[in-house]
Amino acid sequence: MNAPVSFRGAAPVGHMAELGPVEAGAILYLRLWSDGPDSQTQVWNDFATALGPVHGRRVLKSFEELCALCARHGRRPLMRHNVSCNCVGADESCFANFIGYASEGAREDAMLIAINIVRPDIAGTLVGLAEDFGFALKRMGLKADRLAQQQPRRHTTYH
Repeated sequence: MNAPVSFRGAAPVGHMAELGPVEAGAILYLRLWSDGPDSQTQVWNDFATALGPVHGRRVLKSFEELCALCARHGRRPLMRHNVSCNCVGADESCFANFIGYASEGAREDAMLIAINIVRPDIAGTLVGLAEDFGFALKRMGLKADRLAQQQPRRHTTYH
């Protein structure tokens, strides 16, 4: 007999606008990856465009393995909201914080969260993959900030 799936993980706990770029990116890419092949192509295109094809491919492999480990060895399936939803679900918040800690090099904090997501024997591997993915999200955010600062500002003239 299969255990019932808990939908508590989908309970809204916040909004995307409240998150930093790493955490928001982690949720967005988790949603896209889980949405199927067309959305997975979008993930690859984003990584390749922002990081270049070689580094983008490495990050994609880390992210793909991270998602696969969560699916294969997760304590239960991670509940997600729709790609366009502005809400953040409880599981998504947990995942975002996990990636955020990993991107900051806070391995112990990331490990504590990882143990809640997957079996303890898989958690260390998950943290390593989360570091690769989180560092890439940081780089993508910094690059986006630099590009935004380089854009010429439009001045409105009133007559």
